[in-house]
Amino acid sequence: MGKDILGSLEMNRIYQIDCVEGMKLLPPSCIDLTVTSPPYDDLRNYKGFSFNFEGVAKELFRVTKDGGVLVWVVGDSTKQFCESMTSFKQALHFVENVGFKLLDTMIYYKQNYAPAYPTLRRYANQFEYMFVFVKGHKPKTFNPIQKEKVRNREEKVAYRQQDGTFIRKVKEKGRETKDASNVWEYSTGGSASRDKIAFQHPAIFPEKLAEDHILSWSKETDVVLDPFMGSGTTAKTASMNNRKFIGFELSSEYIKIANVRLDNLEEK
Repeated sequence: MGKDILGSLEMNRIYQIDCVEGMKLLPPSCIDLTVTSPPYDDLRNYKGFSFNFEGVAKELFRVTKDGGVLVWVVGDSTKQFCESMTSFKQALHFVENVGFKLLDTMIYYKQNYAPAYPTLRRYANQFEYMFVFVKGHKPKTFNPIQKEKVRNREEKVAYRQQDGTFIRKVKEKGRETKDASNVWEYSTGGSASRDKIAFQHPAIFPEKLAEDHILSWSKETDVVLDPFMGSGTTAKTASMNNRKFIGFELSSEYIKIANVRLDNLEEK
């Protein structure tokens, strides 16, 4: 791992410290991208740890570069038959009270999901939100993920005008790919990580999810932060794609898992 120093902290390391206190050790405007999924709505027991959301939001804004991006992956619990709306309350706080701009409300669609309990009287939840915030008015880096087009040939298309009439055109053959939409689909099963040790953490997100955000919003050698590092998925995928990383995690057990994953990566 590298020996670059950021403030008083060494790069490419995960520190066992409360993330608010950890971020206070970082200089202002030093982070290019944050990809994280905080503990939310007591949906999992993270060794009993909780977090100071308002303090985290304030420090995230301070350490993010102008044009830097924050990816906040969250969901809502269901209480008394209805959703808590914690995710939207947090998104509003980032914008109205902290200073971030909401660049996109993305959806993390889970290919496999658990059925809802009948007592909930609602359909099973199959997605989480991925709120993408930017400091400033636009991201300094955007490399859109490409998807293969279903059709790539000349075709007739029609565009409806304001008065309801149509303009019909022949659309010529173009690129074989197109920019991905803001709904990303991943498996949450055993293919979510190649490191089986990662599943000792109660709520890992897919490696591909973290990687796609890292590729989208950063460039090589940029600094990627995860203040809730957990099993180290953000650190691993940042390293795989020639980015620097720094992270914080309170659980020594989770840090051990993350370091094993990073060590395995270096051995390959």
